[in-house]
Amino acid sequence: MPLNKEEIQHLDQQHIWHPLTQYKTASEPLAISHASGNYLYDVDGNEYFDAISSWYTCSYGHANPVLTKAIKDQVDQLHHVVFAGMTHEPAVVLSKKLIGILPYNQQKLFFSENGSTSVEIALKMAFQYHFNRGEKRNVVIAFDNGFHGDTFGAMSASSLSVYNGPFEDFFIDVKRIPVPNAHNIESVLAQIDDLVANHKVASFIYEPLVQGAAAMQMHKPEDLCRLLLRFRESGILTIADEVMTGFGKTGTLFASDQVMNKPDIMCFSKALTGGIMPMAITSCTQEVYEAFYDDELAKGFFHGHTYSGNPLGCAVASAAIDLLISQEIQDNIKIISESHLYFIDTIKDHPKVMHTRSCGVILAIDLNIKMQRYGNERDEILKWFMDHGIFLRPLGNTVYLVPPFTSHVSELNDTYQKINLILNEI
Repeated sequence: MPLNKEEIQHLDQQHIWHPLTQYKTASEPLAISHASGNYLYDVDGNEYFDAISSWYTCSYGHANPVLTKAIKDQVDQLHHVVFAGMTHEPAVVLSKKLIGILPYNQQKLFFSENGSTSVEIALKMAFQYHFNRGEKRNVVIAFDNGFHGDTFGAMSASSLSVYNGPFEDFFIDVKRIPVPNAHNIESVLAQIDDLVANHKVASFIYEPLVQGAAAMQMHKPEDLCRLLLRFRESGILTIADEVMTGFGKTGTLFASDQVMNKPDIMCFSKALTGGIMPMAITSCTQEVYEAFYDDELAKGFFHGHTYSGNPLGCAVASAAIDLLISQEIQDNIKIISESHLYFIDTIKDHPKVMHTRSCGVILAIDLNIKMQRYGNERDEILKWFMDHGIFLRPLGNTVYLVPPFTSHVSELNDTYQKINLILNEI
């Protein structure tokens, strides 16, 4: 017999430690019973439009029949096997499909389980790439306000102290540069030249076009392209963290598709499996791979995860790629992107709106209100939207949307109306 809400919350409070939560001040978590299409349903039967695709994962909605069929078909055949020394059909089929849609220079795929591990692998690849070639390079360059995950290498590359403060004494050596724009591009390039001249730089890691945890701050592909060219000229590997931006969210299959200079290494997770299974992939060029290809055993990449190449995840990810490149989903991405632009035009001059921006299906609105990233005022806005049937998680004073690609115009319009309503109430 299913547990009721009180039983769920009681057991939760006894045993579960939720992420990003200060328990002394946090309210009780909402008990979700099921999800379908673009909606979450709590145990009381209330429905919530999933306006952020459950942290950018469920891009094809919840319980998508194509994805659920893929996992059901696979589970009776092979649900897991060691990936060291073994392979299987779901992995090779996925690999062929993914390489087929990645930027032209990507050639090899390394499997893991989440965004943080995909970044950790990328950073280790870059360090060992130089080490195997006879150079010991120990410095990483990253953007100000970047976020790349919660494992130690990924944290080191990130710069949001609300997450990293207690651990910073243990980090790898990371030098930060501003995100480029039309006003600072020359000074950023000069800063890069100075860092390269004075440090042994192994890699540059970046979130292309959109910095997710930095409240969806955006930069232009042409400015990023100039930076990537400078790093390439200096023999420094570039790492595109597309954990958030990948698989259609910026309007193209990958944000890197909009940048002429392509990365050496790329990181993927989240929408890779449409939110069905935990899985991540780190891709790299043939040149990077060949630095590990040697008669000397120690030059191999001795990194591994128990669930690497999980057949269920591979089967679902393969089905998700089929959905992504379908005409229906591509048309929907275009409709959502255009709807965001139209909505921005209607609210950009509102006195409670400080700034607006969009990129593909990503929409961000900075409210003209000062508040902490996870403060009481922010929590009140979150609760207001939940009370009005919209699930989203503001980042400080930034309200943002990353809706499923399956969203209907009526659902978007309802969400826009709710945003308009709160603008007139706060």
